[in-house]
Amino acid sequence: MFTSAFVRYLTLNIATAFLYYHLIIFKMKKKLLNIFVILIQFTSVFAQQTIKGKVVDLESQFPLPGVNVQFIDGDFTSGVATDVNGGFKIEEVPLGRHQIRFTFIGYKPQIQTIVVNSGKEVVLNISIEESTEMLDAFEISANENREVNNEMAIISAQQFSVEETERYAGSRGDPARMASNLAGVQGADDSRNDIVVRGNSPLGVIYRVEGVTIPNPNHFAISGSSGGPLSILNNKFLGNSDFFSGAFPAEYGNSTAGVFDLKIRNGNNEKTEFTGQVGLFGGEFLAEGPLSKKSAASFLVMYRRATLSIFNKLGIDLGTSAIPKYQDFAAKINLPFKNGGNLSLWAMGGNSNINILISEQTDSSAIDLYGENTKDQRFGTRMLVSGATYTKPLNETAFIKSTTCINLEGQKSNHDTITRNDPNDFLDYTLTPYMAYDFNKVRYSNASSFNKKLNKKNSLKMGWVADITSFNFIDSVSTNASLQTYRKRFQSNGNYFQIQPYISWKHKFSDDFIITAGLTSLYLSIFEVDNSQPKSTNISPIEPRFGMRWNINDKSALSFGLGYHSQTQPLYTRFYLPENNNEPINQNLDLTYSKHIVLGYSQNLNQNFGLKAEAYYQDLSGIPIEITSSAFSLTNAGSGFARVFPNALTNAGTGYNYGLELTVQRYFNKSWHALFTGCLYNSKYTASDRIERNTSFNGIYAANFLAGKEFEFGKNKVLGLGLKVTGAGGKRKGTVDPTASADQGEVIFLDANFNEDKFKDYFRFDIKTTYKINQEKVTHEIGVDLVNLSGAKNILNYSYAPNNDGIADDKDITENYQLGFLPIFYYRIDF
Repeated sequence: MFTSAFVRYLTLNIATAFLYYHLIIFKMKKKLLNIFVILIQFTSVFAQQTIKGKVVDLESQFPLPGVNVQFIDGDFTSGVATDVNGGFKIEEVPLGRHQIRFTFIGYKPQIQTIVVNSGKEVVLNISIEESTEMLDAFEISANENREVNNEMAIISAQQFSVEETERYAGSRGDPARMASNLAGVQGADDSRNDIVVRGNSPLGVIYRVEGVTIPNPNHFAISGSSGGPLSILNNKFLGNSDFFSGAFPAEYGNSTAGVFDLKIRNGNNEKTEFTGQVGLFGGEFLAEGPLSKKSAASFLVMYRRATLSIFNKLGIDLGTSAIPKYQDFAAKINLPFKNGGNLSLWAMGGNSNINILISEQTDSSAIDLYGENTKDQRFGTRMLVSGATYTKPLNETAFIKSTTCINLEGQKSNHDTITRNDPNDFLDYTLTPYMAYDFNKVRYSNASSFNKKLNKKNSLKMGWVADITSFNFIDSVSTNASLQTYRKRFQSNGNYFQIQPYISWKHKFSDDFIITAGLTSLYLSIFEVDNSQPKSTNISPIEPRFGMRWNINDKSALSFGLGYHSQTQPLYTRFYLPENNNEPINQNLDLTYSKHIVLGYSQNLNQNFGLKAEAYYQDLSGIPIEITSSAFSLTNAGSGFARVFPNALTNAGTGYNYGLELTVQRYFNKSWHALFTGCLYNSKYTASDRIERNTSFNGIYAANFLAGKEFEFGKNKVLGLGLKVTGAGGKRKGTVDPTASADQGEVIFLDANFNEDKFKDYFRFDIKTTYKINQEKVTHEIGVDLVNLSGAKNILNYSYAPNNDGIADDKDITENYQLGFLPIFYYRIDF
């Protein structure tokens, strides 16, 4: 008894000392620090909470009355049956982690793990699958072996929850950074959340919300990219969502690498609740609750604003001396109708700007991670998505869903060249306008689908995703600094229409043997303003998809997938104006194609451990490469802040990726979990010089190990400890051409031996600690995420920084390192 009490006392005081130490790091005032310590050590209030939700059929989305909802862990075994609308509610649930079992005659049982806190009610939306057989008994499967939301997905698919984006060290609440923990997925660099899926360019990744494709959902996003330094997506307004890494179902088109299918959750329709949080990446506030006591309508609204200026003053290194400014929001109104229909109005967006003024630096050796060290840069971005989604069950076997939205996005920048007048006086300089651009797009989208459950064994889904987009690109760059003459690199405005129809079919030979098959196509037409004839047309008439899963026994399964995928080229690539050209030379570029084949095997080793392995091969064609002989290929673009200014291109490039992925997971049970993911892969391409090379993303291997443990103190305090260790092959590089780099003002590689060498291998070690206190109707949480705790110097790239000796040589080339040790902390309150 004494030993147990002593261990608890020691652990609590170590945690308190740990938090005390990191709060000192951030120079918090002593009074605030004492409040936190007292709160941690002496608060002890017991509380309970309410669990509620709705259960529907997976394929028809029709509410299921009479489903048995039962707690199956510990001493709390309360249960209820769903009402006529599929709803359920269980009150006075003890705080902590629980498992709930959902069972219904003729349906497969489902287990859901939840975490109950005093500050917020738990709202669940559960879909259960009808069995092809009459089930007399059932067994509890691994407690976190979740199926994805999309009923047609069989292979290379993973559902991720809001809890996972918060639980895993280094995820920072960002879906993309969380996905980089998955096998076959790597981050491109620490300063951004671009992800490399199975060796493919981040350009092949798309984001969908409520069925429609949205613009790049990141602050400081470069035109044509899919990532950025900080996500606009906030996990506090997202529901459980899906991620696909290959051979995805037919409804997902215009992507060759990966798809995020994101869901926006509804607000609580019975109780008004609030969340506040302050931390390194901003101060934020969320409110949700019922719109009216007489209906089930609800609202949810969230706002976040940057607080980085505070930490810049405290001397915390963020990779730049500039102060990023940004804000973002999300909102949703959910309106259920008496006839079973539902209308949701939703919006999200953000804007950001940064002024990287190298001319104001006083240290001549300083390197800015986000800027060019010979230029002052002013850069801003904006993004907004606003839409309406209507869903309605037509009967017990069919439902329709339609989303209509407007997407706005833009990037604007001004660059000035810094000329150092005196090599011995760093502050003696002249600024000359160098470049400015303003890119804007407005897109109207509709995604509609019809789902029909034909019988127990067959279901059908058909629909389309359609976009109408207006764009306006303008960009000019200096041709002679002394004469201040400029040329246009972009000067285009127009419209394009794109549609992707699809149909998918799912057949269950039995509960243990399932196939899916589908067809989709892609059509794109680009028009110039005041011109009714299309300037360019792309069409992919038929793209087949196929998936199969065979449950060999209760513990193991085989899966297989095939897919033919296409993707359009970024608009900015089409409309670049090379020097001495009055018309864009690449506007007739065609689609890029990718053939996927995947074989998977999964095994539940026991109640708490699972294993999954997938082998894949991808064949790529139609990749844009230069017409003249060179090593250039668009498959190497898509990460970082640099834009691409290609010469004349043709869709003659090829490439291939193959690899083996392994996931071993210890599901969260008895207060701890662990995850290992690893992959061995190869990624090659061939450009116009007909030489096969490594792609810029061919690191050969990547591995992650994550683990976490929770310690409970009494009935209302939880200390969480988590770690993440990542190792990966180094980034590819070539031989620098100093003369060409001096002419262009940026690093230029020689074609010879391009990507044949690489920087040293990547390594990162993260630790995350959280301390949660549940009071009556209030939850406090303090978190510290120590990123790159070892301070490993991972090389990001080269930059051109002339030393003003008048000679163009390797001395003008500087290695840039990724972020060093970065402490991230936050305080959150739910009430």
